[in-house]
Amino acid sequence: MAPVRRLQITFDCAEPERLARFWCEVLGYVVPPPPEGFATWEDFDRSLPPERQGSAFACVDPSGAGPRLFFQRVPEGKTAKNRMHLDVRVGTGLVGEERLAALEAECARLVPLGAVRVRLLYDGHDSCIVMQDIEGNEFCLD
Repeated sequence: MAPVRRLQITFDCAEPERLARFWCEVLGYVVPPPPEGFATWEDFDRSLPPERQGSAFACVDPSGAGPRLFFQRVPEGKTAKNRMHLDVRVGTGLVGEERLAALEAECARLVPLGAVRVRLLYDGHDSCIVMQDIEGNEFCLD
């Protein structure tokens, strides 16, 4: 059996740092320290050629358990529904109204950060809330 490899999730986007900081808030992630020899990420960014400045940013799970998220600037905007999305697991182990309340509370926390509520999927027992991040990428509160 092959060894388990570390996973990084990469987002194509218009504003890498802004989107990374949004996801830090959503997931409790942090911005890693800047590369050695730089006091800040801004110092590092200024050392790059002008066309590469602001072109990428990352955030990490402070516990080291979750995947690194990497955000890279691309020239084109989002044009269609995601073929893959993230499920933010806030209702694990909960059912019915208790689950729905947990999802609604998390939705209420994320909307002021710029997330958009798309729709509630609820069948009386199981539920999730479809959301969009600040660049329109779909994700679910599950």
